[in-house]
Amino acid sequence: MTLYIRNARHLDAAVDLFVDGPRILTMTPAGHETPPEGCEIFDAHGLRLFPSLTDAHVHLREPGFEYKEKISTGLDAAAHGGFGQVMCMANTKPVNDTAAVTRFMLERARESHPDGPRLYPVAAASVGLKGEALTPLAELRAAGCVAVSNDGRPLESAELVRRIMEYAADLGMVFIDHCEDPHLARGWLMHEGDVSGMLGVKGQPAAGEAVQAARDIMLAEYLGLPVHIAHVSSRLTVDLIAWGKARGVRVTAETCPHYLLLDETALEGYNTLAKVSPPLRTADDRAALREAVASGVVDILVTDHAPHAAHEKDETLDLAPCGLTGLDLALSLTWELVREGALAEADVHRLWSRRPAEIFGLPWNGFAPGDPADFFLFDADETWRVTPGSLRSRGKNTPFLGRELHGRVRHHWLGGKALF
Repeated sequence: MTLYIRNARHLDAAVDLFVDGPRILTMTPAGHETPPEGCEIFDAHGLRLFPSLTDAHVHLREPGFEYKEKISTGLDAAAHGGFGQVMCMANTKPVNDTAAVTRFMLERARESHPDGPRLYPVAAASVGLKGEALTPLAELRAAGCVAVSNDGRPLESAELVRRIMEYAADLGMVFIDHCEDPHLARGWLMHEGDVSGMLGVKGQPAAGEAVQAARDIMLAEYLGLPVHIAHVSSRLTVDLIAWGKARGVRVTAETCPHYLLLDETALEGYNTLAKVSPPLRTADDRAALREAVASGVVDILVTDHAPHAAHEKDETLDLAPCGLTGLDLALSLTWELVREGALAEADVHRLWSRRPAEIFGLPWNGFAPGDPADFFLFDADETWRVTPGSLRSRGKNTPFLGRELHGRVRHHWLGGKALF
């Protein structure tokens, strides 16, 4: 089956894309070639052509918390959000610390989405995420895990972190660390600053993230091994990552669209929809993160997609869980940054497609001959309002409810097959 996409916009150029089965054949300036007879022709009418995105940090909740999200609904939200592959974290019930759980996740994905998006499980770093004993990483790797993380449970023991880094590297896996000192401001509800003082609630200082990021960077330098810092939220951590990179440390990092668009003031009025971990910090931290993402100090964007049931967020700030839903919104939120001039369209390709694939050893589409035919068409001019009904995820928990956004995915192909 051959497919010819014509009149698409790719970065600043009008292009035609020729797809042969699951692979890219050519991408040429629009109108320079005549499509061969017998192929399917699709006129993109000037829609923007993007490679399918990779989300390296999602929570799909299954097994164990299907009332929040199922693998099937999470992958549906991913497909319509432009994601061709997602890496799901291990904080399920049971925890993904055995090959049986990994195989269960992959089977659920194949059953519900045989043509994708593709699911890549992330192995638990410690048994039960308890931070005590290493998991059987070789078994988890063989079952299909592509990385390792203790997810939202910070690891206290530097010795254990060292062994995880070594074990993971031997298996070709990257260690993703949620950096948070578990003793500094234990029981925090938000960032420690002016807003927490005004609200009279306990906050966590930016140092709570930075001290463990510094530990990880120094261990990575000593061992000569990679480490990936999850969902960076503060200027202090950005400075440490830049310092490590300048020294040649194999450190990479991620942040999320909400840290680039919101700050601590989003929690005024005790807004539980803006309660996330790590917390939204100051406007200065937000500005530093924007600079770091644009410059490449922070390598990639992720959603940290964390769906919750409505009744769980409809609680007081101390009882509501951390997290927001992200797969439906991430691309449109990133496009807001492009519209503002904080990012370029080429940055979207780098942050959401090329660099995640490079860091975690996943396939990606650079539109070169032979690349996987994973791509979508994006209407940058379409406006839409974020409502519970506009989100395909089971989780409707986002502080962006009611906001008008620009840009939606109109058509998506994976392996040359149309998803919608």
